[in-house]
Amino acid sequence: MLDYEDIRMRMTIALAFMVLTACGQPADQTSSYELAVGMSLQDRYPTSPHESMTPGATCKNPNEYRYPEQIAYCSRSVSTGTKNRVIKTYDTTFQYTVGSMPRNSFKIDHYIPLCMGGDNDVSNLWPQHKSVYEKTDALEQKLCMLLEKAVMSQASAIEKIKYAKNHLDEVAAINQELDTKSWY
Repeated sequence: MLDYEDIRMRMTIALAFMVLTACGQPADQTSSYELAVGMSLQDRYPTSPHESMTPGATCKNPNEYRYPEQIAYCSRSVSTGTKNRVIKTYDTTFQYTVGSMPRNSFKIDHYIPLCMGGDNDVSNLWPQHKSVYEKTDALEQKLCMLLEKAVMSQASAIEKIKYAKNHLDEVAAINQELDTKSWY
């Protein structure tokens, strides 16, 4: 007896493959397999750090102290090997496919940014897609500027950036809230 569901799935996969092959698939798009099994592009990478893997860490071995609050600062020092390990760990632990996506679509982000006293330890690193950092990088810079001006504490800045990286839909509102304050 014919298994029509199996035939239909195979035909869907074959059709998706033919369409993407004929049209030329952009490097950052969903593969035919992923289309066939219903996996979207955003299922392929994290949209926020996983707290179990990346809880965040502050600088343990500072190169200097910054801002009036004297926040411990670690210089950027993450090797290519460490970056690759972070990607591989996220991929294997959470079934992402970051390692097979274009590397220039990602950066290894410091969950607690270095300018806020973050560390280079793997507990503070995660593969951040450009669609995420395009939303959060400006907020990071703004919060670090507020630390420099001593109008916000390190604890408050870290709380805001961690919240923002876990609630991308609220980044614009956080930016707007900061812009309406009279500390500039």
